Amino acid sequence: MITGSEALWKALIAEGVDTVFGYPGGQIMPVYDSLEDYKDDVRHILVRHEQGAIHAAQGYARIKGTPGVVIVTSGPGATNVITGVHDAMTDSTPVVVITGQVSSAALGTDAFQEADVIGLTGPISKWNYQIRSADEVAWAVARAFYIAGSGRPGPVVLDFTKDAQVGLTDFKYEKCRFIRSYVPDPKISEQAVNKAVELIDAAERPFVVFGQGVILGHAEQQLRSFLEKGDIPAGSTLLGLSALPSDFPLYRGMIGMHGNIAPNQMTNSCDVLVAVGMRFDDRVTGTVSTYARQAKVIHIDIDISEIGKIIPVDVPLRGDAAKVLTLLTERMQERKHPAWNAAFDRCDAVEKEKVIDPEVHPGDGLLKMGEVVDRVVRAADGKAVVVTDVGQNQMMGARYSRFRETRSFISSGGLGTMGFGLPAAIGAKVAAPERPVCLFVGDGGIQMTIQEFGTIMQEGIGVKVVLLNNNWLGNVRQWQELFFGRRYSQTRMLNPDYALIARAYGIRTVSVEKREDLESALREMWKDDDPFLLDVHVQEEGMVMPMVPPGKGIHEIMITESEWYS
Repeated sequence: MITGSEALWKALIAEGVDTVFGYPGGQIMPVYDSLEDYKDDVRHILVRHEQGAIHAAQGYARIKGTPGVVIVTSGPGATNVITGVHDAMTDSTPVVVITGQVSSAALGTDAFQEADVIGLTGPISKWNYQIRSADEVAWAVARAFYIAGSGRPGPVVLDFTKDAQVGLTDFKYEKCRFIRSYVPDPKISEQAVNKAVELIDAAERPFVVFGQGVILGHAEQQLRSFLEKGDIPAGSTLLGLSALPSDFPLYRGMIGMHGNIAPNQMTNSCDVLVAVGMRFDDRVTGTVSTYARQAKVIHIDIDISEIGKIIPVDVPLRGDAAKVLTLLTERMQERKHPAWNAAFDRCDAVEKEKVIDPEVHPGDGLLKMGEVVDRVVRAADGKAVVVTDVGQNQMMGARYSRFRETRSFISSGGLGTMGFGLPAAIGAKVAAPERPVCLFVGDGGIQMTIQEFGTIMQEGIGVKVVLLNNNWLGNVRQWQELFFGRRYSQTRMLNPDYALIARAYGIRTVSVEKREDLESALREMWKDDDPFLLDVHVQEEGMVMPMVPPGKGIHEIMITESEWYS
């Protein structure tokens, strides 16, 4: 017989867990006491705030492809992970969150540090459950990992009462492989596959938009084979970045509000649109009423609730992306579309002249955000895992990074959580210590979770932090300039000395204000695998372009503050 706390660690180890992120407290103390007996089997990363734990677990999961694990205490410990649970749900990230809870007899009495975790997380998690007996631990953990990691992944929350932690159980563990009425790998409709093949074979202007579902479904090679056989160009959502190498011949770039001109234009010019593992987010579609209305739409997704939710679909194809793409590739004709593939080369030329070259190769003046991203990534030879926070740093990181291998881009997509970047980069580096990990972050976002420098210091985690420092909440300022008459309400930032703060945490740092100093700073940053802060002072009023303004169609693209693509 062992305690529920011991059973938890045994169950986690049985699921292959080697790392957890957490923060101890009163109502989870028995679990932390038991950890002393299992610390040789499981590495515990002590964060400085529970939000840091959940975002680090997300970064870990996005690299590993298996659930990240979070352990926190009750009350404020539990409520501090709520944002991350919602973020993980929106971005389909598998995490298992274990929260402490008051004893069963005290539930509902407003006991010290009691919070209704089940009520709070029900709408924003894939599944949650309150463990009230030590006998439930093995069953609940097995079920949690199965649900979090199968089908469309997502967060699962286990609320662990104090009496269940100290109670005794006869521990036996069996992995969960089936839950009645839960179908994570649905049967693929042969009729739908055949209908999709007919449309693809008949298409003269086919186009693919793909999202993170390709990465989550390990369907990268299947996507490449599909595109190559059909000679079909493709564009990526924000979270789909790195599923295809940046130099893949049929890859036309990122779609959406700050995406590339060519794939946005192709979306509204194609005759067949194949959507793979993406959910038609509003930042992808622009005004829905004008989105791809000329096209027949084939939507491939493992989550039936996403198909037809936003965009009307001609062929709904529910299923695992790798399996569906394999079937389509086997049955479709080999085609060539040279005229279609070349039709939008002018878009690339215009974007290069009007947007990319002025941003990446400005020649003189203050350093620009895109210029810094480009030089950082090139200095890493395109091998880095790129993590971003949210805002202009996110869009510049997405636009100007280049990727050689999959699972190389991590960002908060659907929820857009400022403060996500630093802890997510920590989790990514823990998951892949052999890979360089580079975070692009703004001076607003870094201050939201800057305390995680302490986690970097204590654990010696070699994250490279590139701070694009412009003394503004840059993305909000951009919208204020373009759409609110330059009324800069509460977006100017008075910033601390970030280099001084980093040095206090034992993190090597270099501050750069001049272009001629950037190269030597990058050599210093990349010379080893130690943590590093590169504080780059960039143009204060930089703009992320191109941009599809709110209320416009995806083809209505602003390329400068006063010029539109036509």
